Amino acid sequence: MHAFDVLGDPVRRRLLELMAEGERSSGEMTAIVLTEFGITQSAVSQHLRILRDAGFATARIDGARRIYTVEAGPMREVDLWLDRFRGFWTPKLEALATEVARGKRQRRDKP
Repeated sequence: MHAFDVLGDPVRRRLLELMAEGERSSGEMTAIVLTEFGITQSAVSQHLRILRDAGFATARIDGARRIYTVEAGPMREVDLWLDRFRGFWTPKLEALATEVARGKRQRRDKP
């Protein structure tokens, strides 16, 4: 499965966001995703399996729990692909940062 097929699903993106905060148990992530998306535990398990199979996450057994961690490799590949497009927005973001800093300076320097 292509990286953007994996990342195209909002549930899988949310699971990766949770794992990016640190190791997470499948039960903990399932509880969060069930609340946010209203999908079944079985559906969450399928999404976690897709993330594992595509190399975006690894799981280790800890007693009766599975602990998930993000794998950086596929994310680096996505980042490299996006790199060719950064030229479109980087100058605009830098200009915005300059304007924000200028506005802060002007507010600070007002008598």
